[in-house]
Order: sequence, then C-alpha cells, then structure tokens
Amino acid sequence: MIGRFSLGFGAQLATCGGPIYVVEMSHPAHRGVVTGLYNTFCHQAKQKLSARFTGAIIASGAVRGSLNLSDNRTWLVPVWLQLLCSSIIATFILFMPESPRWLFVNGKEQSAMDVVTKYHGKGNPKSIWVTLQEQEYRESLNQDGADKRWWDYRALFRTRASIYRLACNLTVSVFGQWTGQALLGLLLSAVLDTAGIHNAIAQTNLNLGFSCLQFVMAVSGALLADRIGRRPLLLFTNATLGLVWLGMAIASSTHFRTGSVDSARAIVALIFMFKIVFSLGMTPVIVLYPVEVLSFEIRAKGFAFSGLAVNGAGLLNQFAWPVAFASIRWKTIAPAEEVSSH
Repeated sequence: MIGRFSLGFGAQLATCGGPIYVVEMSHPAHRGVVTGLYNTFCHQAKQKLSARFTGAIIASGAVRGSLNLSDNRTWLVPVWLQLLCSSIIATFILFMPESPRWLFVNGKEQSAMDVVTKYHGKGNPKSIWVTLQEQEYRESLNQDGADKRWWDYRALFRTRASIYRLACNLTVSVFGQWTGQALLGLLLSAVLDTAGIHNAIAQTNLNLGFSCLQFVMAVSGALLADRIGRRPLLLFTNATLGLVWLGMAIASSTHFRTGSVDSARAIVALIFMFKIVFSLGMTPVIVLYPVEVLSFEIRAKGFAFSGLAVNGAGLLNQFAWPVAFASIRWKTIAPAEEVSSH
C-alpha cells in the first residue's frame, strides 16, 4: 500500500511537470512533434493511459523473460528495471536547463533569454526565434500572476476564454481515458481468455507484440500531428475506435454463444486494430492538445487540474470495468440494445 502511494504520488508529479517542460523547452518549429514523441517515449507506468510504449516494451519484455526464472526473480527483475529507468531520469535531469517560462515569471529574465538563445537561437540573441519568444513572454506572462501563488486557481475560471480553454483540456483528457484503451490495458488477459487464448506465455507474447506495434504507430502519429492537425486526428481516431468496439462486441458475443475459432481470431485482430488506431491518433495528441490549449499563465495549474479530473475518470477504469467484465464478460463492451436482447 505504501509503495503504491509513493509510486502514484511521484508519477503524478512527473506527469504534470513532464509535458509542460517539454512544451516550454521545445523549439517552436518542432514543438508539436517533440511533445507527441514525449508521450511515446515516456517511461512512466501510467496505467490509465497505457500510452508510454518505450516503458511498456521494456516491461512486457522483462515480464516475458522472467517467466522462465524461478523464485522471487519473476517479479524482482521487472521491479528493478523500473527502478533503473527512474534513476536514469533522476540523474540526467540534474544537467537539464530550467524552463525559460518559469525563469521569466520568477524575475530571471536574462537567464530565461540565455536559455532561449542557446537552444532556440543557436547562440544568436538576435535570432527571429529568440525575438519572437521574448515578445511573447513579455505580452503573455505576468510576474505577479496567479501562477506565482501555488494555492490560487482562480485564473482558471476568471474569464470565459480561460473556462473554455480548461473545458477543451478536460474534454480531451477525461474522454481519452474512456476510449477503451484502459479496459484492454487493465483486462487484456481476460479479453484474451474471452477470445480463447488462455496460455500465459502466449498472452505475454501478444502483449509484447502489442507494445512494439503501438510504439511504431505512436511515432508515426507524432510525426503526422503537425501536418494533419489535432482536431482531424482526434475526430478520425474516436470515430474509428467506436466502429472497432462495435465489431469487438459482435465478435465477442458470437464467440460466447458458439465458441468458434474464427470469432476468437476476429477479437484478437480487432484488439490489434484498436491499438493501431489509438496509438496513431490518441497517443501523441492526448498530451499535446491539453497542454497547447492552455495559455501561459494557467498552463501548469490547468494541467494539474486536468490531472485531478483524469484520476477521477481513472477510478471507473480501475474499479468499475474489472467488476463488470468479471460479471457479464463480453456484454461490458456491447451496446445497450445488444445487452438487453440477451
């Protein structure tokens, strides 16, 4: 219990600080791609998003390899690997520069512009990128603003524009948890049992394959985010995921009634399809859009506020879906009309 509390506490702090730091440190010309890649390469084991595929590949590979070990090594190896990843970040972050936005609002204007000049202007203080960002800081940042008071969240609700920005942030953040990715992430073993795949090694191999496939698609999605746009990517992804879930409900109900091998294979294929679409569209945008839509002054607290909402939404994923799936199996993912007809 203490370990879960500590892990959750630290992961939430990193989840709030990480995307904001990436957005504020990235070169404006590459900000969309870099932030999208952040959510792909991020090592955190954040189960409610199931979107950090570098860590997922390491975790899946470690679990698969540990199945052949004996004694406590089957779980000690994955735990020590997670500790190693966190230690690497904790070490190298000591050599990283502070965010120029944070430096600017805390009265360290020259230090902020030195960082921008070094990393965005290639050492040239007269670079157009340096000039534009300095102008943006001076027009948008208030050194006496609400972001200087850790307890003051009034800026999130002060104007209609701020409320609208926060609503956009919460919509993408919260509904991103309810697309079904968390259900498959938390209950992949049970879903595969429904599909007729019961062997632990076979399930672990599939999980590793899922993680590798998602990593490739997530990188592709991050590279496409700037070209296609955030909204078209979100619209395409959510519409397609709805169709995939409809197909999965039909295939699961067929397998439940008949036990056919073809329906089981269809379920596995639809899981692959779901993960491909989710990784392509949701993984890069689910962090990129909520951070970008917030203004400078409310960005940190707005993202922290959305983190509170996301954790609230995650309660449904963590406590409701497992109970529902254990009780009614495939009907959990079926439309209401389909459930009532059975």
